[in-house]
Amino acid sequence: MKKRILALLAALGATTIYGLNHTVAKGIMPDLVSPFAFIFMRVIGGFVFFWLAAIFAPKEKIDREDFKRIFLAAVFGAFINMLSFFSGLELSTPINSALIVTTTPITTLLLSMVILKEQVTKLKASGIALGFLGALLLILVGQEIRVDAPNPALGNSLIMLNSISYSFYLIIIRSLMLKYNPFTILKWIFTFAILLNTPLTLNSFLEVEWSNIPLWGYGTIAFVVIGVTCLTFLLNAYAMTELKASTIGVFSYVQPVIGILFAIIAGRDSFTPVKMGAAILVFTGVFMATKKKPKPTEVS
Repeated sequence: MKKRILALLAALGATTIYGLNHTVAKGIMPDLVSPFAFIFMRVIGGFVFFWLAAIFAPKEKIDREDFKRIFLAAVFGAFINMLSFFSGLELSTPINSALIVTTTPITTLLLSMVILKEQVTKLKASGIALGFLGALLLILVGQEIRVDAPNPALGNSLIMLNSISYSFYLIIIRSLMLKYNPFTILKWIFTFAILLNTPLTLNSFLEVEWSNIPLWGYGTIAFVVIGVTCLTFLLNAYAMTELKASTIGVFSYVQPVIGILFAIIAGRDSFTPVKMGAAILVFTGVFMATKKKPKPTEVS
């Protein structure tokens, strides 16, 4: 029982970190650290962490053909995904990003239907439509232009791109995680991530004026690099040793709640009627799209 409680706390911890990130990372961008500089630090941090962690993992040889899938996973999971999220967060608001990211289960289901030819019921199809309607409401109507959100329409669109890209990553990585140890795959994903991101992000990293960053700013950087990039993978990996994937998946619904509440408490965002309407559409859509068909009752 104790191991299960620790696993539940680990899953909750990972979700909490993701939820807080919408506001925490926003607080330092772009005045002190640009989105691209953040991405450079994240991929370097992830590269070092997972190569060190792999030392203690089982030694495995990756099939040559699987490196193509790993490279694609890096493109969608540690390149397009990261760049679009942080660039979008800079232009939009924490609540917008927390709500739009919630559509990831919906985009994953839709892509699975198209790519993997998975069957989709009318209920799931309706959920997909409602979820995307909520996201479109934020993108097209949620024009809450402020000093810290200069272009919410573009920002929301980039965050939606992040959600779609991460869905591609989940589909690509699924078979690899079943075949290899997670640390074996993740160390190579972040190796490719460095090659992909460095040409676009190195100059931004070199332009960071470290002497102008206050102590709390360094704490924010540590939170994003160590917490959001490394610790969440570690916590989820532990949670998976004791919990079913379906149980861990439930925690994805907690992330936007934490993100929204923290943004409001921290005074970094407010819940407008448009955001409320979008939240209802998105949450309803995710519930419908991920609802499992009940098993038929056996008659004795």
